[in-house]
Amino acid sequence: VPGYPNVGKSSLINSLKRSRACGVGAMPGVTRCLQAVQLDRHIRLLDCPGVVLDSGDPPAAAPLRGALAPQRLRDPLAPACAILRRCPPQQVRGD
Repeated sequence: VPGYPNVGKSSLINSLKRSRACGVGAMPGVTRCLQAVQLDRHIRLLDCPGVVLDSGDPPAAAPLRGALAPQRLRDPLAPACAILRRCPPQQVRGD
């Protein structure tokens, strides 16, 4: 089950399994390696860490894709500025 960090891959597997087969958490990085989960005799799912492809964006945009936990940021101002650049000014002002 590939996907971006923190989108619910492990939660989906737990829901299909109807038990806590995979660890889940609110922050990225709970799943650190591949884990095979047997649903039934014929179906096995692989839970994997989040995948973030290089988009060519500046490094300040990496936290916006969920690649880094907010607590691990050295400079939280750069991602905040990247968010503000993507928002229309009237939306930020609350017009």
